[in-house]
Parts: sequence; structure tokens; C-alpha cells
Amino acid sequence: MSDTTTVAVLGAGALGAAMATRLGETGHEVRLWNRTRERARTVAEHAAGVTAVASAGDAVSGASAVITVLRDGDAVSAVMSDAVTRLDDGDVWVQASTVGPRSAGALARLARAHGADYLDAPVSGSTAPARQGTLVWLVAGPQDVLTRARPVLGALGSSVLHVGTGVEGSAVKLAVNAWMAASTVAMSDVLALCDALGIDHATFVRVLAAGPLAMPYELRKVSAMDDASYAPGFAVELALKDLDLASVAAAPSPLLQAVRDRLDATAAAGHDRDDLAAVDYQRKPPAGRPVQGGVIGI
Repeated sequence: MSDTTTVAVLGAGALGAAMATRLGETGHEVRLWNRTRERARTVAEHAAGVTAVASAGDAVSGASAVITVLRDGDAVSAVMSDAVTRLDDGDVWVQASTVGPRSAGALARLARAHGADYLDAPVSGSTAPARQGTLVWLVAGPQDVLTRARPVLGALGSSVLHVGTGVEGSAVKLAVNAWMAASTVAMSDVLALCDALGIDHATFVRVLAAGPLAMPYELRKVSAMDDASYAPGFAVELALKDLDLASVAAAPSPLLQAVRDRLDATAAAGHDRDDLAAVDYQRKPPAGRPVQGGVIGI
């Protein structure tokens, strides 16, 4: 696979659209498909090198790499059951949707049944890292297939971590997303503690940033929470889906069940499509004392 190639991106949601746009900017010819075609068209109108395609089969036919970025395993299976028959020898199917190990295994078997080269390759990161090319790939699959896919993966990610040869990528992704959800709920609760103790948030952030407890992702959430700015990077409804996948894969822990309950209440309050930061929607700073965020760039 050359440094610039033809790539089919199946799924024009927030992450798929960002991936397609980035790939087009880096010189790849991108065919973007979405179940709702208008969404793919809208992305293509504003992205160089991206063409909206009417069918998934037409998108993958002749493409050297196919990236599936769909909601769940059922959606990927429904789309690829036919489209996989259009792949040629040497093409690589990069399965980047968060589907959990069980569905990832079924999709790997679908690929093998049709002689397709398959990578179980979800990502750590959301729309902004995708646009910047700084995603972290969590890849499981044969080393030679990964080597062929690297030009495409490298255009989208700053790190390509080879974590196994089966469906370990999907397993690691569930653990990463559980940690992300749990730490976001924890940040909301600790900000409430800061409010009760009279600690301004800028001081709290400065102390964390000075030592080993800094977690840049959560430090950025402080501003989002203080500003009630919940534009989705990672939506509450998707976090709930992934926690449910985790509970299928392993016995649910009391902590993750508590995190799920908080996110479920957040979704029920109308924030299901908002960012995880919306878990903070009920917290109000003490009257008369402005809360200071200011963690942009940390």
C-alpha cells in the first residue's frame, strides 16, 4: 500500500467524517459512505479529496483500505456482509468501530470466510485528534497486514500500538473507554468537593498539572464542565453502549455500575448526544463565588 491510496470510509458520523477529511487532506482519495447519504454528501462538499458514494459496495470496490466506523457490531455486520465480497486480494479491512471482543471475533470470521485481510483496530481519541492526525490506534491482527495498512493508519494517528493478533484491540478499547467514563464522572464529583471546600478550580487544576496526577483529558473537561459546554467529542449514549459491552465481556464492577447509573441519568435528562462532560449538568457553583476554569492548552 503506497503512501497515498484509495480509502473507503464507511460511516460519516463525527469520527468517520473527521477521518475522511483528514485522509483527503493528506493526499488519499477517499470514498465516503453513510446510511443517510446526505450526511456523506455534506462532509464531501467541505473536504478536499473526499467523494460521497451511494453504496457501501461501490465505496469498497477498488479501494486498497476500508475503514468501518459505525455504531456497533450489528451495523458493521449488516454493511460488510455484502461489501466484503467486493474486496480484492491485498485490500485491508480496518475495523475501527467500538464493537467489543465478541462482535470483533464474528467480524474477523466474516473476513476470513471471504479471504479478506482484517485488522481489529479501534482508536483512542475522538474527532479533534482524528482531524489533527493524533489518534492512538489499538491494533490486533497479523503483522504483515498491519505493515501494509500503516500509510493509512499513520495519516490518522500519532501512535500505532500492535496489541495482539486476534481481537485484543477491541478488548483494550473497552477498558480505555471505561476508564475515560469513570474518570469524567470522578472529575465532576471532585469539582463539587472543591466548591464545597471553597477551592477555585484554577488552583485545583494548577496543583494537578504540577505533578504525576495530571490527566490532560480530564483537565480539559474542567473548562467544559464550568462553561456547561457539552459539544460532543464522545457522546454519553456511546459511553453507555461501551459500558454495556464491557458488562457482557466481564462481570460488572460496583464502580462501573455506578458510573453507568450516572450516565443513564444524564441521558435521561436530555444529554444523551452531548459530550461526557454533561455528567456535570446538575452541579452549580456556590452562589456569589465565580468558578474559575481556564485549562485550555493543558
